[in-house]
Amino acid sequence: MQVLYFLLAGLIGYLCGSVAFGYIYVRLFKGEDLRQIGSGRTGGTNSLRAAGLGVGLLTSLSDVFKGIVAVWLTTWLFDDALGPTLLPWAQATAGVMSVVGHNWSIFLKFAGGAGTGPNVGWSTAIWPWVFPIAFLVMGGLLYIVGMASVASLSMAVVTIVIFAARYFTGIDASAAYLVGSVVAGLIITWALRPNIKRVLNGTERVVGPRAKRQAQREAVSSKQ
Repeated sequence: MQVLYFLLAGLIGYLCGSVAFGYIYVRLFKGEDLRQIGSGRTGGTNSLRAAGLGVGLLTSLSDVFKGIVAVWLTTWLFDDALGPTLLPWAQATAGVMSVVGHNWSIFLKFAGGAGTGPNVGWSTAIWPWVFPIAFLVMGGLLYIVGMASVASLSMAVVTIVIFAARYFTGIDASAAYLVGSVVAGLIITWALRPNIKRVLNGTERVVGPRAKRQAQREAVSSKQ
């Protein structure tokens, strides 16, 4: 019976993650298929690229929210049935599967994003301070470095460090969240393989303020 609860937790996470908010918002506000724009991903960065800052932020927050919902629903449905020993593993399962659903959505023929939003979301459901930490880490890196892939990979590492610290200091009695953060980090890294190659060879796309600064420098250079 417990196996069934875990399967259901995974299904809940996957279906929550599969809701492609970026695709929906860009289709709604711009009438375009986000999969045909920029990187083709459905997360916040490509939504920003396709439809501007407002839609990009709305997509990012919605992607975080679906990771939160996956854990909340799992907790609400299975708390009594699983108890304090097994519930954290079901929560982590739902969280990881929300990342999988985001990256390979059943509603988009298994297309999707890189998984950062739902990864931040499910981690936030476990420890709310993850969200402001993510805002500072990712916002700072996007401003300074301008590469969403670097910000995403860095945040994946940060969540692992957070849950490692919580587990080894005894705050979390179970290793479930640490294991979940590692698995989610590996999934995100796998999804970002092309980006990692471009970062290493210096051809990765830049977004946000750095992209504007770069465009301004190029404009000045062209006039000289």
